[in-house]
Amino acid sequence: MSNAMLFLMLCKTGLRRKLRTFPGKMVNTVYSDEEKGIQDKESKEESVLAMLGIIGTILNLVVIIFVYIYTTL
Repeated sequence: MSNAMLFLMLCKTGLRRKLRTFPGKMVNTVYSDEEKGIQDKESKEESVLAMLGIIGTILNLVVIIFVYIYTTL
């Protein structure tokens, strides 16, 4: 076994020990109705922006193809 593989295995086991012994903090995941509404609105905005980004990319590719065809004629 190479030294690099041995090193990675030692790091992996050391990280497991740290994760097991790490005292994690408790996180409150209860949200009020206002916070849920805000998160839903932000999620909707993000999905709209992602869709616009995809549409813009496709349109740019179409323009590049047309310009390439026009310049090669």
